[in-house]
Amino acid sequence: MRQKKFFCIIPCGKRKIWDQHPEFGPVRADAAYIGIFHRLCQNYARLFFDHWGILSAKHGLLLPDDIVPGNYDLSFSDHHRKSEMIEISQLREQAEVKGAAAVDVVVMLGGKKFQPILREMFPECHDIQFPLQGSRGIGDMQKRLKDAIENRNPIHKIDFD
Repeated sequence: MRQKKFFCIIPCGKRKIWDQHPEFGPVRADAAYIGIFHRLCQNYARLFFDHWGILSAKHGLLLPDDIVPGNYDLSFSDHHRKSEMIEISQLREQAEVKGAAAVDVVVMLGGKKFQPILREMFPECHDIQFPLQGSRGIGDMQKRLKDAIENRNPIHKIDFD
């Protein structure tokens, strides 16, 4: 029986380190995003996954040690700024290059707005999980993540072949 390969993706978040320290230059992706929800997602990913990344509308799939050059304000919800967003073909290429495409399970710690993006980004993956789906808002998502971290009880499905 082989253990499945998992990859967790977390959303980047609006609040960034440059909001508090505008003098900072480029920083690692795992230090760039400072919002409460992002921090909880990152703590969950670090606790339950060997491999995880951050999804940014501007930079695409960022591994924790990738460098974010500076502040920006762009989200996948900014439909009027589509030309500034990373394209799906670039996301697929990044997933391939960064080893995320060759996994059995992708777990996205975000809302339903990410479903079409992830399904296009990972067309070969038949197990894309959205464990926070069905939450009653950001507060509920944060509570579910916090409880999972404190109790060391994952909210995503873990199964074996």
